[in-house]
Amino acid sequence: MPDASRSERMDVRAVFFDLFDTLVRFDRDRLPEVTIAGRTVRSTAGHLHPILRAWSPDLTLETFHKALQESWQEAERRRAIDHREVAAPERFAHLFRCLALDPDRCPPGLLQGLLDTHRRELSKAAEFPAHHGPLLTDLARRYRLALVSNFDYTPTALGILREAGVADLFDTIVVSDEIGWRKPAPVIFEEALRRVGVTAEQTLFVGDRPDIDVLGAHQVGMRTAWINPDAAPLPPGIPKPDVELRDLGDLRPVLGI
Repeated sequence: MPDASRSERMDVRAVFFDLFDTLVRFDRDRLPEVTIAGRTVRSTAGHLHPILRAWSPDLTLETFHKALQESWQEAERRRAIDHREVAAPERFAHLFRCLALDPDRCPPGLLQGLLDTHRRELSKAAEFPAHHGPLLTDLARRYRLALVSNFDYTPTALGILREAGVADLFDTIVVSDEIGWRKPAPVIFEEALRRVGVTAEQTLFVGDRPDIDVLGAHQVGMRTAWINPDAAPLPPGIPKPDVELRDLGDLRPVLGI
């Protein structure tokens, strides 16, 4: 649990947040169901397939779902090499190639239709806890706030925050598809600091991933708060966070609000 006496001595001017499983909880059970080859799975494939089939009438749902999985796996493989982001349009272009389709020859609006539909359905799996809104409102009165997220499509992140009514509380929203780099790469943290106009030493970073959020923020000199609801042990090689929280609401005593 947080050591409030220690944390209250933090001389911070800004609080930066991760998005998924920090500000919002991602629940795969809220993704749409689709039956593929007799098996029910949670996926946006059932909504995306009809859009692409209008251009490629012989495309089966099973083939499309397999290619969708392959495109995601390839993006994850590339991201793991050096933390470079693979943005959603690039990932969908790879999907086309998996299906032997030329993305440069697709009809106008097709790619955007896929992106918009995927964004809409994926956003349904994001749950914004009720107590997070008042917390962010109170923090925004005293601190500069920023969001720093690993995600491949900025409009999805913005839409989730706008739906929750908190987007305007942030001085800046930095998403990896815009920057080209993912946490824990220093570039994305440094860009957020530059935009807000604070130093790393003046900033507390709050996130749920020790290997991404805690490590990355620590490496650029930020203070760190680890959201660790299950009291999991800190993985080997990860620097100890300044504060360990069970819930985001624990920031109130930590920051004296």
